[in-house]
Amino acid sequence: MEPIIIVEGKNDRSRLKRLLSPDITILCTYGTLSTDRLEELKRKIGDEAVYLFMDNDASGKKIRAILRDAFPDAEQIYTRRGYAGVEGTPDEYIIQQLEKAGLEEYIQYPDPTPF
Repeated sequence: MEPIIIVEGKNDRSRLKRLLSPDITILCTYGTLSTDRLEELKRKIGDEAVYLFMDNDASGKKIRAILRDAFPDAEQIYTRRGYAGVEGTPDEYIIQQLEKAGLEEYIQYPDPTPF
């Protein structure tokens, strides 16, 4: 079973795809969660392990609350307040949060930049 990460938007997904193995599925809420969209997410996820990685703003918190109810066993991944959402979070911080969530085997670490 490969984990699934749910994010808010396409830019968040693009940001994570650069740092994660292609084995990880990243699904988007597209900023809103209608009943139909929530049911579609439930169908796609089934019994897979779920991680929620939302922006640390009012919209992200609202979406996280809805998803927490729909997926009570989901692991929570957080970005720091002050960053411009998941897409605006530095790679180093995203990697740190993914490691905390136990996803290190799926991380594709960037090559260190020589000075």
